[in-house]
Amino acid sequence: MRANACKAKWRAGEPAYGAWLMIPSSISAEAIAHQGFDYVCVDMQHGFIDYSDAMTMLQAISTTDAMPFVRVPSNEFGIINQMLDAGAMGIIIPMVNSADEARAAVSACRYHPEGARSYGPARTIWYAGADYFERANEEVACIPMIETARAVERLDEILAVPGIDAIYVGPSDLIVTYGQQPRMDNEGKFEEARIAIAAACASRGITAGIHANAGLAAKHRAAGYRMITISADLSALQQRAAEDLARATLRESKADTAPAP
Repeated sequence: MRANACKAKWRAGEPAYGAWLMIPSSISAEAIAHQGFDYVCVDMQHGFIDYSDAMTMLQAISTTDAMPFVRVPSNEFGIINQMLDAGAMGIIIPMVNSADEARAAVSACRYHPEGARSYGPARTIWYAGADYFERANEEVACIPMIETARAVERLDEILAVPGIDAIYVGPSDLIVTYGQQPRMDNEGKFEEARIAIAAACASRGITAGIHANAGLAAKHRAAGYRMITISADLSALQQRAAEDLARATLRESKADTAPAP
């Protein structure tokens, strides 16, 4: 089976950097995946992507060395199984607030005896290899999200659930539950939680992950985070378009006011 390069990095104590996809396009997914990210995540929760879109996007990502991850819309057995059968090498599960919810996530990601995942590997036989069934439990990453104050309070119980490879902090939702405005970075209770989550993960040998941007990567890495999303297709498109417009209009303005030769 194809090895999960992100899990190999985590085992070695190295960071894995990722990109986030919200646009339902296999072309943009392929373009992003070819930039050298360790993982590229298809966002089915807050993006505009349905199952058919996600399938073609996973196929596009699979033309590169980037690990294809999916954030499913909910902690639901059926959609987790579908996306694993479609070729996801990691599943990010939103709003996991208790040990029971974490156990449900792990169970959906693992074949018996570690879980209850149904056998129907679909395209994984072609993408991941003929020995997929034998090694999937080892290579597929189960990644519950910690994104509420309630989840932070129950963090030790959640992390004690066997089969969790990483957790993924959703900063905006977590900040909102602390009564602050949604953003990727903040102080106060969120900052305390951010540090505590990384420390708790380290004590159990679980990878701490977080949704971020390139400017915050060093800060999170210093705190012990080893799964850091640093780019997203929609924001990158907006940013580059704005930069191009600013550059073009600035040059035109200079040309208009320059003295005649």
